[in-house]
Amino acid sequence: MKCVLVVVEGQTEERFVKDVLGPHFAPIGLHFRPTILVTRVVKDGPNFKGGLRSFQQFRDHVLRVLHGSGPALVTTMIDYYALPADFPGMATRPVGSAVQRVQHVQAAVQQAFVGHTNFWPFIALHEFEAWLFSDGVTVPAMMSAPDKQPQFAAIAAMLPPEEINEHPATAPSKRIAALFPGYRKVLHGPTAAERISLQVIRDRCPHFANWLTGLEWFAKQ
Repeated sequence: MKCVLVVVEGQTEERFVKDVLGPHFAPIGLHFRPTILVTRVVKDGPNFKGGLRSFQQFRDHVLRVLHGSGPALVTTMIDYYALPADFPGMATRPVGSAVQRVQHVQAAVQQAFVGHTNFWPFIALHEFEAWLFSDGVTVPAMMSAPDKQPQFAAIAAMLPPEEINEHPATAPSKRIAALFPGYRKVLHGPTAAERISLQVIRDRCPHFANWLTGLEWFAKQ
């Protein structure tokens, strides 16, 4: 069985990797091991995790993972939304679609780790919550709020999930929080994604689907 080490931003993504990606890919021989991004190493105490604030933090953590990765594939699952401005490619993003912009940044990040052939970065467009708009019924049902289902479904039908914009007031997570004040990312997010199903998310999110296709390719090598 091949191993995939996934650098993630927090506990939500960690649970998604363990509970959704892991079971899906196990039958084709991929074992997933998430590692939450360490943003500060403390010599005589616990390290600080989550809350990505700079490319240097990201680079330091990824290099530590790569150092002990052996033959494993090292990838990432971080949000494009609020990505630090000092990330490679951010200042030179092309005018075009959101997918074209995030692909440009991903390529620049990969180039920053030149020589590490087992590193393949993935940046989620725009954030984890975008995937929860892949259907219009699961989240309202899970939140026991059927009265909000038409509003949620209208957003889900308006745009492909990955194209829901990244404005601070209308990002996917902000839209969910406005409709469902009881929504808790770590508690509800991975469960909702699991209920929606990876296949449905894949069908509606081409940038995410491209990542999954690459992981399947790795499994076959």
